[in-house]
Amino acid sequence: MASTEDTKRNREEVRRLIAGVDDALAASLLRGALDLHVHSGPSTMPRQLDHLEAAEEAAAAGMRALLFKDHHYSVAPFIPLMERVLGDRGLAMYSGLVLNNSTGGFNPFVVDAQLKMGAKLIWMPTAQAANHIRSAHRKVRLASNVELKNSPALSVVDGYGNILDEVKQILDMIAEFDVILSSGHLHVWEIWRLFEEAKKRGVKRLLINHPMYGLHFTYDDIRDLAAMGALVEQSAGMYVDSRFNAYSPQELKEHILAAGVAHSSIGSDLGQVDNPTPVEGMRQAIKLCLALGFSEAEVRAMVSDNPARLVGLAD
Repeated sequence: MASTEDTKRNREEVRRLIAGVDDALAASLLRGALDLHVHSGPSTMPRQLDHLEAAEEAAAAGMRALLFKDHHYSVAPFIPLMERVLGDRGLAMYSGLVLNNSTGGFNPFVVDAQLKMGAKLIWMPTAQAANHIRSAHRKVRLASNVELKNSPALSVVDGYGNILDEVKQILDMIAEFDVILSSGHLHVWEIWRLFEEAKKRGVKRLLINHPMYGLHFTYDDIRDLAAMGALVEQSAGMYVDSRFNAYSPQELKEHILAAGVAHSSIGSDLGQVDNPTPVEGMRQAIKLCLALGFSEAEVRAMVSDNPARLVGLAD
């Protein structure tokens, strides 16, 4: 994990590396890309652009799809309205539900309603996960509960390590609707138990977000969960010229190679104030991957092909 001085050096190194990458090449790889981790607003946390602005910027760059994420409400019911406004731009738009206390926690009735309103992804708890609350102690980068009333810490397992019955119900719904299950900000040990149960129940689309940040993964965990069929998403904001930078460029390469390009994707995880926009973050990530030696085909797989397969747009 980067200290303040490490972050400064990382950002300087990123600027140096991406300066040598052709802008036209990066723009061509951004066209058709999908960003499945957009933090636009409105939100309980300050955002530099709203959902419509994020979609307009992505459409102007020729991107194929965005998936909007908020820790405390679902954008899914608003997608049809946004499609009515921006439906002629060629941009697919999705959202889903994060199972924090602020959205009902492990409430199957809330999940059922959201799935029937078009939710494409169900995240396990993030800002109110027990692991997140422990990992965020004395840290500033992880989304926190500071804006909301304190709430119980959430875990998908009971005291014996067994998956909760209500979580099993939710997994059955995810399988029935064939949508994406994200591990959220659970501890890696919980994720193993969750994904094993999900596979038993017929869940086909598994997603891990920023495994090396706050989730306590090892490289072996990344490799083995990817082999189980999970797509491992790296957050651009943690590697590019961003105030959320936590890792060096070389660590980005290592984190991707731990899963393998075939099981990796990149999402911006951006939209916060004083950071690059989601589109700019994706552009920088594309340039950085090229500078690190990934081929055009490998970068396209991570920003286009693999996330398209996850959301069902592979064809």
